[in-house]
Amino acid sequence: MKYNLFGSTGLLVSELCFGTMTFGGEGYWKAIGELKQDDATALIKGSVDAGINFIDTANIYSYGESERLLGNAIKSLGLKRHDLVVATKLRGRMGEGQNNAGLSRYHIFQSIDESLLRLQMDHVDILYVHGVDPLTPIEQTMRALNDIVNTGKVRYIAVCNWPAWMVMKAQGIAALNGWHKFEGLQYFYSVAGRDAEREVLPMALEERLAVMPWSPLAGGFMSGKYSREIQKSGGRRDNFDFPIIDKEKAYDIIDALQEISKSHNASVAEIALAWVRHQPAVTSTIIGAKNIQQLNDNIHSTEIKLAEEELKKLNDISALRKEYPGWMVERMSGDRQLHQK
Repeated sequence: MKYNLFGSTGLLVSELCFGTMTFGGEGYWKAIGELKQDDATALIKGSVDAGINFIDTANIYSYGESERLLGNAIKSLGLKRHDLVVATKLRGRMGEGQNNAGLSRYHIFQSIDESLLRLQMDHVDILYVHGVDPLTPIEQTMRALNDIVNTGKVRYIAVCNWPAWMVMKAQGIAALNGWHKFEGLQYFYSVAGRDAEREVLPMALEERLAVMPWSPLAGGFMSGKYSREIQKSGGRRDNFDFPIIDKEKAYDIIDALQEISKSHNASVAEIALAWVRHQPAVTSTIIGAKNIQQLNDNIHSTEIKLAEEELKKLNDISALRKEYPGWMVERMSGDRQLHQK
């Protein structure tokens, strides 16, 4: 297991991050996974034993149950808190009350206290805002996040699923006021879903922000279970068709992954994960698992080094269609390229 810098913080995190969305199975989340305590504890142990020090959860996952199961697992295994980097999220609706959702100061302070109780911790290392709140001004959210870091309950703040312009607006507000800024980004990114390359990943490279791709297997579509011939596999995609991808294009990508997997004696999923890991902006790829075998297969992907021609083949077949203003920027910047001897 390799370790990468979390943006410009000096914090080192494993190149894989174990995600706990499969823990719990309450309500809406049943389609993702229904793991209870024993299975959850076994997966945390397997992850840590393999060198993963980065664990990701969210208050909205099974409405707090994922956090509870994670906290119990860490405690029962006797893991040292300072050996782990634990991330959680807030923004989602956690109850029927009018103020039980969003990114207001009210909900941020309420949510972190409830998360810490469930996790049985006095702080989390990374707190993500888990989506956009159109009712709360960004300045109010950034002030609340700054203040929550200053309490010691949170070490660093990060963001999920915001447009790039909104992230940079938030960073500018924080910089102007001397507040804590976002240090990391969690976004959907897969060989079958490369939209983040348009604005988000260039921003991350320019601003030295950590990037943690979620759903690197596109909700299981790149797991090797699906093809043009097999469009129903018994996997979660059958009943929970998310995230959105171009399936016709994805089938072509799967064909290429299958071909490359043979030369590596690996699965389609392992090659798809390896592709994500090879991308320059990526810090730590978030993996999930329902059992130890899936976990071990995901971990094995870190041993795969794709050749340049293999990367080119996957890059070419999965390339984004050029959109404005991207193609205009490319066209007009040709006379300002630095040519070094």
